[in-house]
Order: sequence, then structure tokens, then C-alpha cells
Amino acid sequence: MFIWLVLVIIGLIVLGLVMLGVFPDGEDRRKNWEEVLNQILNALFMIMCVYQQPKLFHHLVIVNRWRPEDKLELRKTYCKDTTPKPHERAHLLFVVVLLQITFVSQYVLCGLYWGYSRKARPDWAVNTAIGVGIGAPIIAAVWTVKSPLGRRYESETNDEEVQGEEAAIQLAADTELRLYNQGVVVTSPQWIGGLFHCCDDVTVACLSFFCMFCVFGWNVERLGFGNMYLHVITFMLFCIAPFLVFSATALSIDDDTVRYAMGIIGILLCFFGLLYGGFWRIQMRKKFKLPGNPCCCGYPSATDCAKWFFCWSCALAQEVRTGNFYDIEEDSFYRRVTDPEDGRLVIGEGGIEMSIGTEYTPRSHSCPPKLGTSNGVNQILPLSFERAATYGHVHVMQPPLPNLINMQQN
Repeated sequence: MFIWLVLVIIGLIVLGLVMLGVFPDGEDRRKNWEEVLNQILNALFMIMCVYQQPKLFHHLVIVNRWRPEDKLELRKTYCKDTTPKPHERAHLLFVVVLLQITFVSQYVLCGLYWGYSRKARPDWAVNTAIGVGIGAPIIAAVWTVKSPLGRRYESETNDEEVQGEEAAIQLAADTELRLYNQGVVVTSPQWIGGLFHCCDDVTVACLSFFCMFCVFGWNVERLGFGNMYLHVITFMLFCIAPFLVFSATALSIDDDTVRYAMGIIGILLCFFGLLYGGFWRIQMRKKFKLPGNPCCCGYPSATDCAKWFFCWSCALAQEVRTGNFYDIEEDSFYRRVTDPEDGRLVIGEGGIEMSIGTEYTPRSHSCPPKLGTSNGVNQILPLSFERAATYGHVHVMQPPLPNLINMQQN
């Protein structure tokens, strides 16, 4: 976002200097420069609109659906706080529609720039699209600040409504995801398998390679990072839209050098779209306290992005394997307390494996995990500890750390 903003500011400054006649010399050259700069700025605004369109469309859907969880999501995005506001649905719908109008005006402007030459392009249509594209977001911003959306309301009625909505959301979550009667919180989770251990699960590896977008969206949703379809479409646009937008822009530019440069930039941006997956890998690592790898200049976040950029299918397969190995609740990884004969052990602090016996209930890898209930009385069997197979050999000579696994009993 910062790089995009810098490029837009530079483009606007150069365009202003050209329109003022500072450079270059000659009327025809200035007209050509002005057209090229307008095409480049149009491509920059278009690519940002394409990136944000799935999210805005999702907001339009949920403001019409208006479930308790939808209210909280919209309030976090458009409101000052999450307390209910008077007529908030109408205000939110008005703001979202204004932003949609902004995007539509940009699409119309793109059609004018790509479909007409500089001399045949109607100025009134261009000016109208630019005016609407500037005015609509300004009105939306002012409305968000000055309307009830930007005010803080404190009353017993609002507090009761917020508590009721949160209780409804919690009830839905409990119905959809029921934890075991006895489980353990994994305080020091590990990545399951190395980056190139794709043979550990061939099915996951193949799906990560051939169906990258779908597998990625499914995985981030079960990890609690938002709607699956929103992530799938956004990731696809990050990897495809730059080539389409900059190629269409290049066809509308007469200068061969600029045309080739625009095409190359579009292709490069498609590859950099893989960093979208790296961004969410960083969020996964931080949320669930997975170990980072500082091999890339000492920054684990840079390493996560590099893994996605150079071997995206391997990185995605590792994330899916890790998500399959654990049960997920809120911001923690859980492991089902299992019978030692099951052979699936819990990794605790310091890479220690702990197997705790109880009546076995098969765990599910569905999204989100749907867990069954055990019948009969749970019987706690003796604990057994051993070094985890996935734990590194660097600390082999060190004594094991105290077990910090917390038992959760419902």
C-alpha cells in the first residue's frame, strides 16, 4: 500500500508539472507525456480497485444479510467502536454503496482510457467519472465520521444488545465447534514436517500445487482469518489482475519503450502477488506462536515471504499439514487427549511429546473441525513423555524443559 501511494504521488506531481508546461518542450510532446502519465495513473488506481473489490462486495453482502457476526465485522471496519448505533444498518449501507460507486466510476474511466484514443475520448465523460470517483469517497469518509457511525454511544440498552449479540455468536460457535471433554493446549507448537517434506502427505502436496487458491482459502478460513471465498478471489486477483491491467494499459500507449515496460511490470507484479500467501503465513505464525526461521537477514517475516515466493506449493502444504495435525480454537492449537495405541501424541513445551489416555473419539479435519462426543466415563491413563520426532537435534544435550501444557476440563 505504501509503495502504491508513493507511485501515485510521484505520478501526480509529474503530471502536474507536465500540464503546467515545465517540461518537456513542444506541445505535441507534452500531450504525449500527459497521455502516458494518465494511462499509468489509471492503471494504478484500477489495480487497487480490483484488489479491494472482493472485500467491498463481501461487506455489501453481509450488510444485507445482517447477522450478529456480520454486525461486529462491519462495526470494526466502519465504526468508531463496536457498540450498536441508531439506524446503523442504513448508515453502513449508504457508506458501502458510495464506495461501490467509487469503484464503478474507476471502471468507467478505465473503459474510456482503454477504448478511446486521446483525440476521440469524450472529455465530459472523463471529467464526470473523475468527479464521481473523487466525490463519492469523500462523502463516505465524512459520513463515517459525522454520522452515528463515528460517535461513541454508552447506555445500558447498548451494553445489553452487545452482550446478546456476543452470546449469540458464542452459541453458534459452540454448536459448530464442540471441543472434547478433555483436551490440552499446545504451548509450543511446531511446524509439521519441513518445508520440502511434501511426501509426508502426497495428497496435500498435489492439491497445494494444482489447486493453490482453493486450498489456501480453505486453510486460512479454518485458521480464523476470514471468509474462504473472499481469500480465494483476492489471491487470484493478486496473481492475475496485474498482467491483465498493465497489458491493457500498454496497448493504449503509443510509445514502444513504455509499452514494453508496462508489460514487464505487470508480469513481475503477478509473481509478487504470491507474497499475499506469505503475509498470511506470517499471521498464522504469530497467532499460534509457531517457531520462526530467521535465516533471511535475521527476519522471520522475510523468510516466510521468501518461502512463498520461491516455493509456494511447499509452504502451503506445510501450513495445511500443521493445521491438520492440531485442533483449532480461537488463538490456540489444541490436541485431543488420545490413547497411547493411537500413536498421535501431543507436542508440549521444549519439544516433549505427551500421550494421555482416555476414551478415543476420532478427530475431524473438516472446516471448522466438527468433533464428536465420547460416551461413557473418561478414564485417565498414565502419562508418558518422550522427545518429539519433529523436534530439532540442536538441543539434544539439554535437559527437557518443564511441561507447560495446560489441561482444559469442561
